[in-house]
Amino acid sequence: MPRYEYRCRTCGDTFELSRPMAESSAPADCPAGHDDTVKLLSTVAVGGSAASPAPAPRSGGGGGGGCCGGGCCG
Repeated sequence: MPRYEYRCRTCGDTFELSRPMAESSAPADCPAGHDDTVKLLSTVAVGGSAASPAPAPRSGGGGGGGCCGGGCCG
């Protein structure tokens, strides 16, 4: 079940709730009992970076690299 992060506008507390996706926008009371809350936008960290350029090939010598350190595995 996904976890959603909320912030209470009354006391400023931030809290998480596990709830079904269908209920993600439903009102959520803060642990202190206030009902003026807002769901926060969460970001997901994913390994790697598509924006990084590929390493430049080495010059001289005989090839190498590849997925097996030599020829192509395939």
